[in-house]
Amino acid sequence: MQLYSTLSRRLEELLTDTVRMYVCGPTVYDLIHIGNARPFIVFDALRRYLESQGKKVIHVQNITDVDDKIINRAREEGVPPSQVAARYTEEYFRDLEGLGVNPPTHSPKATEYVPKMVEFIEKLVEKGHAYVVEGDVYFSVATFPEYGKLSGKVLEELEAGARIAVDEKKRDPLDFALWKAGRPGEPKWPSPWGEGRPGWHTECVVMAMDILGVPLDIHAGGNDLIFPHHENEIAQAEAATGEEFARIWLHNGMLTVRGEKMAKSLGNFSYARDVVAEYGTEAVRYFYLSRAYRKPLDFSEAALREAKRAVEGVYGFLWEAEALPEEGEIPEAFSLELSSLEEKFHARLSDDFDTAGAIGALQEIVGAAHRLRQAGGGPTGLRAAAALLRRLAQPLGLFQTAPPQAKGLAEELIQLLVELRAALRRERNFALADHIRTRLAELGVELRDGPEGTIWLLRGRNQKAG
Repeated sequence: MQLYSTLSRRLEELLTDTVRMYVCGPTVYDLIHIGNARPFIVFDALRRYLESQGKKVIHVQNITDVDDKIINRAREEGVPPSQVAARYTEEYFRDLEGLGVNPPTHSPKATEYVPKMVEFIEKLVEKGHAYVVEGDVYFSVATFPEYGKLSGKVLEELEAGARIAVDEKKRDPLDFALWKAGRPGEPKWPSPWGEGRPGWHTECVVMAMDILGVPLDIHAGGNDLIFPHHENEIAQAEAATGEEFARIWLHNGMLTVRGEKMAKSLGNFSYARDVVAEYGTEAVRYFYLSRAYRKPLDFSEAALREAKRAVEGVYGFLWEAEALPEEGEIPEAFSLELSSLEEKFHARLSDDFDTAGAIGALQEIVGAAHRLRQAGGGPTGLRAAAALLRRLAQPLGLFQTAPPQAKGLAEELIQLLVELRAALRRERNFALADHIRTRLAELGVELRDGPEGTIWLLRGRNQKAG
């Protein structure tokens, strides 16, 4: 598998059988919006696919549970910051479930690692990469010559564009906080420099290195984190250890609204759970995975409706095909076509995790099956196509739902009406046969006639052949 690394600006081979992957997680001061969901869905699908190919993935995604936003929300509500963080951490995991995202292998909380963060900062101070000013500790960017290598930003240009406030304590405008001196009413922990709390950039570094070691195989997140967050992570980690922090850096594009980045500060967002409630988990996953992960993606109701129709169309094929009897042989040419599409699916995902191309291959399986049916091909071929599609789509978190079943008497009555209609058609009583079909449709039961007999579908969902 080859993945495009932001650091090297080229495709890099992922050769290891155990993949240590760190993905930047949420700051838990509010519910996640649908834009926040993109990296969670994309890198969840990457993890699943790697595991389906026999690799072991250790997936770490942090919880930032101490931050200015959390403190501000706590002040607004008149509660302790820890209470805000605990509530929205719980809601975050509930939203992951709603998005069909598997829980990470590890979900470390920043507050659980503060003592190790203090030790890490001490090491940077001892090595001359950090300095203390009135209880604050800053990283000295000038001591790390490779600063800017991830973002491609030139140090001199950054310095020329930076400004220092009159009361700024930093030696250089680019230096960033590793430790912030405690202020009244804020969470604080003991340290050699006085009570305070860690800086955001330091939190991720310490949690990632403690659980995964260095170098990480993959470090991932949204491309809005490239600078300064991920750039600052590299500077700290490599200054402290002298080793490469991460081999491959993956960044997804932003979700936009009419070309503008979706953000709570701009008010142009929708909460993830509200979008899922309206369109369904699989429509949201399909929406994201049917686009290239590195490119920006514009959010609209029209795009979600299109994704929902696409998902329903695939399920229409699956549930209909799976209700057919296993009769006859799979045509050799069709079997070869399915094998070719399976190869295409894996080839697309192996090329920088091209989920859009992979979903295109899934849709081609549906198209091939429809052509087989139109040509009078047997049901066994259609069932084989459905089985392949389900197997390939599983690591993407798509198309695994079984059709709902009518229960007991309801199922028997539907089947009785299907058989009665078939008898009426044989007697050429088409008016009454059509009336039965129309009334069943009004009740949410769709009938489809084919060479194998009549298929009935409950509210567009396939049940059985008659």
